[in-house]
Amino acid sequence: MSRDSRRENPHESGPLVRWVNVERLPQGRGAVTVEASPAECAALAADFKIPGLRDLVGRFAISGATSRLIVTGTVDALVTQVCTVSLEPFEGPVHELVEVVFTDTDQLAGTDAEDVDIPDPLVGGRLDFGALTAEFLALGLDPYPRKPGTAFEPVVAGDDAGPLAALGKLRDGEG
Repeated sequence: MSRDSRRENPHESGPLVRWVNVERLPQGRGAVTVEASPAECAALAADFKIPGLRDLVGRFAISGATSRLIVTGTVDALVTQVCTVSLEPFEGPVHELVEVVFTDTDQLAGTDAEDVDIPDPLVGGRLDFGALTAEFLALGLDPYPRKPGTAFEPVVAGDDAGPLAALGKLRDGEG
């Protein structure tokens, strides 16, 4: 599939797509802002299996040459997640710092460096800042979200008669 066909059909590479030709930036410097539409937020929320997502914005600064491009910035959003303790949905902010180094993979083709752990690939002088935004949003999601003010109360074994104490008495012949 060509890069141009991915641009025309964004769902083939993800729900949030913003291709930027970084080779056209003045002297390897520039800034990119990605603001997700409500439809893109809904599609990402479905992908991440969370109840809601809104106000997703990625702000990126770009520096360096395409042989070593550095992207820094932030990804911010308001996400609705389900509390793992109370099972209630709640909304909270996500703020992720971004720092990624990209290398032009075309220059590495056919060399030993292809197999070495290298920075993320920059293919054809273009980057998908939408995918980068979605990736760092995913990194910022708490895998065990807890609603503010909700505390987990562990069950303590001991003298406290719990809900199964009556069954214990029956088993022990006391009942």
